[in-house]
Amino acid sequence: MVRALWRWARLPAKDRWVTAEAAIALAVSAATVALIPFRHIVAHVEARQRPPSPAAADAEQIVEQVRHAVGRAAKGAFWRAKCFEQGLAAYWMLHRRGVASTLYYGVSKGTDDQLAAHVWVRAAAIDVVGCDIAGDYSELIRFPAAG
Repeated sequence: MVRALWRWARLPAKDRWVTAEAAIALAVSAATVALIPFRHIVAHVEARQRPPSPAAADAEQIVEQVRHAVGRAAKGAFWRAKCFEQGLAAYWMLHRRGVASTLYYGVSKGTDDQLAAHVWVRAAAIDVVGCDIAGDYSELIRFPAAG
């Protein structure tokens, strides 16, 4: 915890505050996942309208900033900050900044025949969080829905 705070304090000011926002978003996401039934989380995410997108260059910079902030905050979190929490945090942060993104939910059958779930987020063609292993999962649903 102290190490994470030390690393946070050494960040440039603009990165420091977006990382603090990511930590708050992760904490809210963790509480949401722990306390609210999945169907209500889905309804909330589905109800969000696609925001007007900033210019492509600005959107790419925003996505990079959010991706790194969520990653830094997840590493320093002392609560659960797995793919679902990171995906919700990134999705909400991008939406707040006017960047349209898609949250994907998929499953895979593991070697022990147990289903494993995974969440990842993309903004246009840019991978945000969880995309590095998304190919191992079959997409069940995406938010907002395609089409």
